[in-house]
Amino acid sequence: MSKTTRREFIKTSTAVTGGMMLGGLSLAQAANSFTDDAIKVALVGCGGRGTGAAVQALLTKQNVKLVAMADAFRHRLDDAYKSITADDLADVIGVEGNVKSRVDVPEERKYVGFDAYKKAIAHADVVILATPPGFRPDHFAEAVAQGKQVFMEKPVATDAPGIRKVLEAAEMAKQKKLNVVVGLQRHYQKVYRQWVDMLQNGAIGDIVSSRVYWNMGALWVKPRKPDATEMAYQMDNWYYFNWLCGDHIVEQHVHNIDVSNWVKQAYPIRAYGSGGRQVRVGKEYGEIFDHHVVEFEYADGSRMFSQCRQIPGTKESVTEAFHGTNGTAPWPGRIQTRSGYALMNYNDKGDPDPYQNEHDELFAAIAKSEYKFADAENAAKSTMTAIMGRMATYSGQLIEWDAALNSKINLMPEKLDWNANPKLLPGADGMYACAVPGITKVV
Repeated sequence: MSKTTRREFIKTSTAVTGGMMLGGLSLAQAANSFTDDAIKVALVGCGGRGTGAAVQALLTKQNVKLVAMADAFRHRLDDAYKSITADDLADVIGVEGNVKSRVDVPEERKYVGFDAYKKAIAHADVVILATPPGFRPDHFAEAVAQGKQVFMEKPVATDAPGIRKVLEAAEMAKQKKLNVVVGLQRHYQKVYRQWVDMLQNGAIGDIVSSRVYWNMGALWVKPRKPDATEMAYQMDNWYYFNWLCGDHIVEQHVHNIDVSNWVKQAYPIRAYGSGGRQVRVGKEYGEIFDHHVVEFEYADGSRMFSQCRQIPGTKESVTEAFHGTNGTAPWPGRIQTRSGYALMNYNDKGDPDPYQNEHDELFAAIAKSEYKFADAENAAKSTMTAIMGRMATYSGQLIEWDAALNSKINLMPEKLDWNANPKLLPGADGMYACAVPGITKVV
């Protein structure tokens, strides 16, 4: 195999297996797709995370080529292209050197608009999905329907209908043997892999509780442009609108929530919590809360205690901890007995960058024609856990998993067009209505 090109491998396989499928394409189609033996990549979503993910794909050891790009905004696509083709990537992702020799995106393969993703996906073997998460269900479903391998960022949806769509596409991806990696990069980080493995194998006995945190300061805000439509404004400030972001408990805190689910090898059955807007109360902050505190319950009675906050001047904490019948795991890489004796005290200095490693492992598998990764189902259920937490804080009610997952409340606009309106509009004072616990309906 080391002397066999991917094209030759596919052609040989076609002769042997006839109608078999590889990566969702017939082998004959796949052979045509891989005629130059490069793994062709399309980038959908050209913001900062999409730009970084594309560079990391191009930095892998495999023969990878970026061949198409898509974004709703032309200026974002142009900025991403400029960054990816820079002479020095140090200012892009902190890596010296460049990858511009691996970029082949002529003007005719730069697509702009709400339907641009379909056109870009058609050119690729692997698709990077990095738009605001509200678009992820449709983009993922399209990539799977077209038979593409996928890297997609977390979270994978912002509402229950979106989660159900991702779960359906995830099942189809499994049937087609399409690799799917999701940017919950702790799964690709050495310290977490070893830490979680020990916890799952009983290092501290039965897990009775977990504590997960993403507490930090403020994020960016973009001023409203004088000529911007409401759709353009909300998309430019996507972090502050639930149809695009899901609130920071979903967009950001999903990382920590997912670690608890990973260790427990389960998903909570109910959630109860509180939250609100205490500091970020201006119209520029859309509708999301600035803090959430949630207690999740698993089927075995254990609890996950969750905090996330985005308030300037407060104590920052981004971590996870676990408590068991025989000891504790107070932070990632540390496990100790009740008396404090260290069972694990991991030093992760020099470990591979997990953001790079998730791409290294994905593209290595694709280069070997291996089906190895199926992250979508877990990512959808961990995202749903975070959405259930948001439902609990927004409503002030006890929210059950089945009711949350089967909610018919769809946050997406009826029509995606620059002149169409999202479902949430500002009032006469420019303020956006936000959830009121005790009043807001979430299921």
